[in-house]
Amino acid sequence: MNVLDISHVSKRYGSKQVLDDISFQVSENEIIGLIGVNGAGKTTTMKAILGLLKTDAGTITLCGERVQFRVLPSDHRIGYLQDVPEFYSYMTAKEYLGFCGKIAGIRADERQKQCAEILEFVGLAGEKARIGGYSRGMKQRLGIAQALIGSPKLLICDEPTSALDPLGRHAVLELLSQIKSKISVLLSTHILSDAEHVCDRIVLLHHGKIILSGNLDAIRQLHAELGIRLTLQNQQDIGTVCSWYPDAQTDGNTLLIRSAEPDFMQQIMQFLTGAQISPVRLEQMQPNLEDLFMEEVAE
Repeated sequence: MNVLDISHVSKRYGSKQVLDDISFQVSENEIIGLIGVNGAGKTTTMKAILGLLKTDAGTITLCGERVQFRVLPSDHRIGYLQDVPEFYSYMTAKEYLGFCGKIAGIRADERQKQCAEILEFVGLAGEKARIGGYSRGMKQRLGIAQALIGSPKLLICDEPTSALDPLGRHAVLELLSQIKSKISVLLSTHILSDAEHVCDRIVLLHHGKIILSGNLDAIRQLHAELGIRLTLQNQQDIGTVCSWYPDAQTDGNTLLIRSAEPDFMQQIMQFLTGAQISPVRLEQMQPNLEDLFMEEVAE
C-alpha cells in the first residue's frame, strides 16, 4: 500500500517551471530519498505534500485521501522535521513535547504515554536541561521527537543532517533507519552519502524533473560502469598491465581500470595469472550515489 502517491504534479512561478510533471510513490515501511541540488524542486515538492502550496496540475494522495491546498489533515497522518528546528529554549524536552501534544489535541493520558516513549526512543528520556543548552544534534533528535507526536504515517525530513557534525549525523540517520519499521519516511537531502546509507529508493530531481528513480542497487547496475582497483608492487608489473589496458588510470602503484563488462573481474584475474603478476590488492568497485548523480546531471 502507498502511504503517499504523487501523480503528474507541476508547479510554475511566473516563467519558471519549478516542478515539471513529477510522479512517485512512498510505500509503507520504507525510506525514500528525495535528492537534488539547491533549486531542484525538493522544497516545493514538500510544501505541496503538506498542503502549503497550490499546484498547477496533478494530484497528491496521502493515505488514500487527496491533499488539498490549505486543508491540513486532522488525524496526524504526517510529521515534519525542518533542517534547523526552532524551540522554546526555556522548556525541557518533556515540557516541549507535552506542549506539542496538547496543541495536537491528544488526550492527557495518551499524551503522557507518547511523550515518554518518544523521548526514550530518541535518547532524551533522562535529559533535565533546558533546550537552550542543547547541542545541534540533541535539538535535531528533539525535532524528530516532535515530528513523531501523534504517530504519523509519513515523516517528511527536510535536510535533517545538513547542520550536524559526523556524530550527530550518524545518530539522526540511525533513528531514521529505526523509524521506518513503523513510519514511512521521505528524506530530502543533498548529502548523497546520507541517502545512500539509509534510503531504500531514491528520486533524483533536477530542474524540476525526475531524471532518475528506483531501487539504488538496481540503478547502480543499469546506470554506471564497473571498475577494478588494482594495487601492484613494482613498476614493471604496472607497465605490463598498462600495455594491455591503456585507458587505466594510475595513482602511484594503484591502477583504476573501468569496464561495463559484468565478468571483468574474472578477465583481470585470468590476465594477472597468465602474466604471473601477484597483486597486493584487487577489488571490484561499485558506483556510489555521487557517481550516479554526476553521471545523470552531466547529461
